[in-house]
Amino acid sequence: MELTELKQRIDDLRNRVAKIWECLDVSAKQADRQKLEKQMTRAGFWDNQDTAKTVVSQLSAIKTVIEPVIQIDSETKDLADLLDLAAAEKDEQALSDVEKDMLFLEKKCDRIELTSTLSGPDDMKNCFFSIHAGAGGTESCDWTNMLLRMYTRYFQQNKFEYEQLDVVPGEEAGLRSVTLKVSGPFAFGKLSCEMGVHRLVRISPFDSNKRRHTSFAAVDCLPEYDDTINIEIDEEDLRIDYYRAGGAGGQHVNKTSSAVRITHNPTGVVVQCQNDRSQHRNKAEAMRMLKSKLYMLEQQKRDSELAKLYGAKGEIAWGSQIRSYVLQPYQMVKDHRTDFQTGNVDAVLDGDIEEFIESYLHHRAEKKHKKS
Repeated sequence: MELTELKQRIDDLRNRVAKIWECLDVSAKQADRQKLEKQMTRAGFWDNQDTAKTVVSQLSAIKTVIEPVIQIDSETKDLADLLDLAAAEKDEQALSDVEKDMLFLEKKCDRIELTSTLSGPDDMKNCFFSIHAGAGGTESCDWTNMLLRMYTRYFQQNKFEYEQLDVVPGEEAGLRSVTLKVSGPFAFGKLSCEMGVHRLVRISPFDSNKRRHTSFAAVDCLPEYDDTINIEIDEEDLRIDYYRAGGAGGQHVNKTSSAVRITHNPTGVVVQCQNDRSQHRNKAEAMRMLKSKLYMLEQQKRDSELAKLYGAKGEIAWGSQIRSYVLQPYQMVKDHRTDFQTGNVDAVLDGDIEEFIESYLHHRAEKKHKKS
């Protein structure tokens, strides 16, 4: 590579990093990091475990965002200095090394730029992640269970923490619905890419005639908001039911009315939680879910783009799917929004869905760029 081209490529790389720095507002996040680190040094910080856990989680999320950007910013500046030195000394080996380092940093910048597409106000938040069986009866309940396995494996591979808040078993097999709380950097930003109807085509294990069946399940995702969100809930608008938890959970869970279902009468929104032995903690978690749902509804009224995203699930049946998983008569997983596809179905069902998420993030960023 010619020296002039090498200099231009490094200048372009530095400009890309500068745009990422601005897009992710790294300077402001550095200030937030300092505040959180100072808060952790105060006496008695660990006395309140819930508050401490929230602060540690926020700090971890900020570090995940800014540290790669700070590092590549430093590396590109150093590389520019090395290029000037190698050019002045006409050191061909050093110039070759600079070119290799530049190619490595360009690929690294590609990955960081993908993160910069997750710059929405809620993208860094933890989330409530739900899967609901749709048209297809027992088949769809089994498909819901398969999707749960796929996503939990994805969570494990990407070091997301998750806990099951609610589960409704299917009548014969699988799950009618399941709700998880997922925690980790960009949990909502990434998992919101999965919102919509997922379609499965396969030879049914429940059909003695071995016929091909089509099943549907819908994925939903809500950001978890803290107590600072401005959403007021009138207690008189709520119907709160307590019941015994179903499914797995141990003898204590099943023998006591610890599960909580809350209905918000004005909107018809229903949330439920049966994760904990404590009725009080289940109610608190259900209230957090309710707040998040009501807040999202308010956001939809003010933000048409968010409304389209949140309402894109449509009916859980034909014509509304975002992705198809075909096991018979051929094997393929295809995302209908981006046309990204793979024939390695087993890997996808084992949690290898990062490429689907990345392709949708690029697709969404391109659409946003065209509109602007």
